[in-house]
Amino acid sequence: MKQFKKLIAIAVLFFGVVSFTNAQTKVAHINTQELISSMPEMKNAKDEFDKLQKSLGADIQASVTEYRNKLTQYTNEAPNKTDAENNARKKELAELEQRIQEAQAAADKTTQQKYIDLTKPIQEKALAAIQKVARAQGFQYVLDETPGSGVLFAEGTNLMDAVKKELGIK
Repeated sequence: MKQFKKLIAIAVLFFGVVSFTNAQTKVAHINTQELISSMPEMKNAKDEFDKLQKSLGADIQASVTEYRNKLTQYTNEAPNKTDAENNARKKELAELEQRIQEAQAAADKTTQQKYIDLTKPIQEKALAAIQKVARAQGFQYVLDETPGSGVLFAEGTNLMDAVKKELGIK
């Protein structure tokens, strides 16, 4: 009877250890920033974004140049003008300055939204590929090893090559 109890205790411990080792989770890591930067779609998005920034910047720069030219002209002509004319010119300059500030704020908002619109599908595609590869390889968790993401040490499986292969990136 004692031996039977020992045998049952050993069996319970054995199955406990086996189930514990089977219950351990598999964890992998990947640098999502590096992955997304290597995607061809990201280069196209960056080129389109840069073109928009240059276009909006050129418009604002033209307004700034106009403002500076008028300011120089008004400063040079101020001694020969009446107070009423000088006040009207100051008001015109203030309005032009206000329009430049509003244009800059609108340009910033437009570029931020365009960046989101351009990169969101790329990020979603990368995430889908990461999930597909992780599931295929049996990983329950994938940590982002991008600097600043909170992963301090990543020695386990790196999914970068497999995900790049999934996305068709060399």
